[in-house]
Amino acid sequence: MLTNGTKAFLVLEGGAVFEGRSFGAEIDGLGEVCFNTSLSGYQEILTDPSYHRQIVTMTYPMIGNYGVNRSENESEKIRVAGLVVKEYVPEPSNFNSELSLGDFLKEAGVPGIQGLDTRRLVLQIRREGAQRGGIFIAPAYRPDMLEQVRALPSMEGLDLAREVTAQKAYQFGQSAGKRFRVAVLDFGVKTNILRMLSEKGFDVHVFPATTPASELQAANFDCYFLSNGPGDPAPMTYAVDTVRALIAEGKPIFGICLGHQLIGLATGRTSFKLKFGHRGGNQPVKNYKTGRVEITSQNHGFAISDQQTGSVDITHVNLNDRTVEGFADPDRPLMCVQYHPEAAPGPHDAAYLFDDFFTMVERYHAGRQTAT
Repeated sequence: MLTNGTKAFLVLEGGAVFEGRSFGAEIDGLGEVCFNTSLSGYQEILTDPSYHRQIVTMTYPMIGNYGVNRSENESEKIRVAGLVVKEYVPEPSNFNSELSLGDFLKEAGVPGIQGLDTRRLVLQIRREGAQRGGIFIAPAYRPDMLEQVRALPSMEGLDLAREVTAQKAYQFGQSAGKRFRVAVLDFGVKTNILRMLSEKGFDVHVFPATTPASELQAANFDCYFLSNGPGDPAPMTYAVDTVRALIAEGKPIFGICLGHQLIGLATGRTSFKLKFGHRGGNQPVKNYKTGRVEITSQNHGFAISDQQTGSVDITHVNLNDRTVEGFADPDRPLMCVQYHPEAAPGPHDAAYLFDDFFTMVERYHAGRQTAT
């Protein structure tokens, strides 16, 4: 057991207790405990809004060695409820580092715990499923810690997009020289998604999650993008209604992660909670269109059923558990994937999807000009 740092405990709702040492803010944190198998990218993970109200366990044993550079944040602040690592590196070795990971957590008021057996923890999550949990900074374990954990609401039934979405509409990047205007519904969008849309030639306009379809349609955008985000898609009936209306309009739509799930619900499928989710940069996905296997970055705890409804076809499937990873409509300009093609920091096997979206928009509007 490491001796540096204040004593801390990770407590799971099933009663398991892990003892370690604090390396973040000296504050307790509650959330759903999950794990991520990425070898790098802890800063992008911490600032990804899709991790809102979650305590993330990194399976890679040594975390913090390259520090933190604020330009690599995926949102304006840390979004996780806590961070769990095997071994924290307090002195980063990287010329780009602006501060240590521990200081980054302290600055944001987020706890971190190190020195516990993360292999045992991950195996328990895989065996029993993702659980509510808490990081507690204390000299000894107390029974009320477990009581606090069990009083925490389950992730099922929680609409968390409302808690992380933009409070008002804004433009991202420059509009000069851009061919198409895209309306992004922000359910917890990552900055790299907006950056890649802009780089591909889109004039990017971001809207709060609760924006009705009528407001977007009145602005006459060329296409729509539905972002990633946290929580359960099932209670987001307002968003499903919006997506259904946008699909009916017929303009090009691209959805990622939660956006994919909302398209699934809007086209008649159902959602369900995965046992322990898909989180990491090594998820194999088969693309039925090309026959190729892509190694993808993923972060989601819910999935969409594979039942056949309407005209939307399954285009991608996860090769680990056969869950649905993508839909497309052969008759309409509609596409979506469950994984993250923007994938900061990687892998980049699926980055072509942003090109596919631009091509889809290009063909749609060329066809409309020909028709008129």
